[in-house]
Amino acid sequence: MPRREPERTCIVSREARPPGELIRFVIGPDQEVVPDLKHRLPGRGVWVSANAEAVGAAVRRRLFSRAFKGDVRAAPDLAAQIEAALRRDLKQALSLANKAGAAVSGFAKVEAAIREKHIAALLHAAEAAEDGRRKLNGALRKRFGDAISIIPVIAELTGEELDLALGRSHVIHAGLVAGAGSDGFLARWRRLRSYRGLAADTSELQGEHGGPTRRTGI
Repeated sequence: MPRREPERTCIVSREARPPGELIRFVIGPDQEVVPDLKHRLPGRGVWVSANAEAVGAAVRRRLFSRAFKGDVRAAPDLAAQIEAALRRDLKQALSLANKAGAAVSGFAKVEAAIREKHIAALLHAAEAAEDGRRKLNGALRKRFGDAISIIPVIAELTGEELDLALGRSHVIHAGLVAGAGSDGFLARWRRLRSYRGLAADTSELQGEHGGPTRRTGI
C-alpha cells in the first residue's frame, strides 16, 4: 500500500489539504517565486490551493515573502503563467495519448468510435462549427442516454493545438478511447479546469443550457 503524503497548509486559506490539491512553490536562484507543479524541485516549499484565485491572492497580499521569511519576488502574472503551464501539460498529455493509440480524429472516425468503442472523451476544436459539435454530441446521447454525463466533451484546445498534439492537419474533432493514455489526459484536463475555478465534471453538453459551474473563491 503506497505511503500517504502528509497534508500541507495553503498560505492563503490556512486550510490543510492533500498535496494533490495544492501547488508547491520554491525560491529560484534570483529570489523569484517558482511554481513546482510536479513537486520535485529542491529547496523549502510553500503551498497554495491549486486555483488561480488563490495564487492571485497570494501575490497581491505578498504572502510569499511572509511564508518564505524573506524578500522574494512573485511575478504579477504568476497565476496566468501557471495556467499556461497547465495548458502545455494538457497538450503534452494528448500527444502521449495519441502515441499510445488512444486518440482518433476526423468526423467519421470519431463518430464510429462513439458507436463501436469504449469512448472516454470527445474533443472539439475551440473554433469548431456548431453543426459538427451538435451531430457528434447527438451520437453520444444516442449511445449513452442518461449516462452521457460520464463522457467529458472538451473544447479547451484550438484546431492548431490539436494538429500539433496529434501530428495531423486540420483536426476539428477527436475522440479518446478508454485506457492509460486517456486517463492521463483527463487527469490533466480536470486539473486545468479546477485551476480555472470550473467544476471538474462540467462538459460542453452540461453547459449547453446552464453554463459552466464556478467554484466558490477565496
